[in-house]
Amino acid sequence: MTESKPLNWTPTADVGYSVIRRGDGGMTLTFTDLSDATLNHWHDFALTHLLEADRRTRNLYDLRALKEIPEKAVRMAVDANSDPSARNIRVAVVVADQAIADTIISIASLALAESAAAMKIFTDINEAEAWLARPLDQIS
Repeated sequence: MTESKPLNWTPTADVGYSVIRRGDGGMTLTFTDLSDATLNHWHDFALTHLLEADRRTRNLYDLRALKEIPEKAVRMAVDANSDPSARNIRVAVVVADQAIADTIISIASLALAESAAAMKIFTDINEAEAWLARPLDQIS
């Protein structure tokens, strides 16, 4: 068994998300707010991890606690997922309901098609986990 990479993430009082290492080597990021402090901290963290991406991995973004997703947050996520280093990442995003999923899709529709990461939006965490569990060579 290979040793998990360190997260290189330190919780701070002013950010509304947490990160844990998944059993498959990826990460689960759980968000409770999308303040500017949270978004900036996450964006820096995500880009740092992309620089160190050395193998295929699976990440789950749990946004179910959020009742709305601001356009700024979607654009920052699209920016991070457009980085060529994201090509080895499968990202499942879980949101509270279909209306939030539709909002994200409408804001990011063109950019998501060009995203380097394989990304899919879900309203059911079990469906997200099942998609992440598929072999990494089965992206869609």
